[in-house]
Amino acid sequence: MNVLLTGGAGYIGSHVVLSLMDAGHNVHIIDNLSTGNESIIPKNVKFTNCNINEESVISDLIKSNKFDLLMHFAGFIQVEESVTKPEKYFENNTYNSIRLFNICKKNGLNKIVFSSTAAAYGSVSDNKLIDENTSLNPQNPYAESKIRTEKFLFDNQDSFKFIILRYFNVAGADKKLRTGQISKRSTHLIKILSEVIGGNRNFIEIFGNDYNTHDGTAIRDYIHVSDLADIHVEVAKYLLEKLESNLFNCGYGKGFSVLDVVNTANKIYQNKIVYKFSSRREGDVEKLIANTSKILKYINWKPKHNDLEEIINSSVEWEKKINASNT
Repeated sequence: MNVLLTGGAGYIGSHVVLSLMDAGHNVHIIDNLSTGNESIIPKNVKFTNCNINEESVISDLIKSNKFDLLMHFAGFIQVEESVTKPEKYFENNTYNSIRLFNICKKNGLNKIVFSSTAAAYGSVSDNKLIDENTSLNPQNPYAESKIRTEKFLFDNQDSFKFIILRYFNVAGADKKLRTGQISKRSTHLIKILSEVIGGNRNFIEIFGNDYNTHDGTAIRDYIHVSDLADIHVEVAKYLLEKLESNLFNCGYGKGFSVLDVVNTANKIYQNKIVYKFSSRREGDVEKLIANTSKILKYINWKPKHNDLEEIINSSVEWEKKINASNT
């Protein structure tokens, strides 16, 4: 496969680049480095520094390369920021994505794998796992910005063949430590834990201990980023072979509370994590756990890293590597 990939200098995009390359495929990255980091782009990958709305640059790229499909990761992802700056999220995550898709279509590239989010489902009142038919109930502009982009694709099925992937909570790092999460303002729980263990942070703040869960803290389905990356390779093959659009949840179907994760990390790292409770954050939801039966039925994928200790450990090892390179 020959893949045009946006956001390849970001956390998930960079892992997908590695999975594609490891499987023998070609990748050309577009990233404007507004939140990405050039240091995690492999040296032997083609890279163009531009925004996803730059029509002339992207048109020239598509004309001079025979891309099989677009993988679109580039976007803003911070829930809290989206609540205070919704326009920023709709402009970039929705309108710029639509501009990008139309640039691709105009140049004959109409197959897309789109990176979306389980935040689209919002709070689910009963205890059922969330399948792809669960009603959408976005609790923040970030989730809404992704839903609007999905809707554009669904409304234009005559023009595009696409796979939408709704990610649950992505965590961990490449086991060879070629890439991982680099963030100036970390909001992901396991990344923050790794910063505490690595000595870059004194404690972790847990937002809310009054949820209707077994210990009062919010529950999430954590998927290892390398498993998620492998999903992208398989859904791309599926899309090119079947030429049919589809939507899949990406998770493991198992939930851990914030305290479950903290306690697991403390078990591995001799109680290094100090935590304190504060009030719930606006836009956060109580529980998100995937029903993954659909993706397992459609594509040739089985998780290899679905172990919470492995996810935490890989994240901590990556944090140590970043720390060592910064000293």
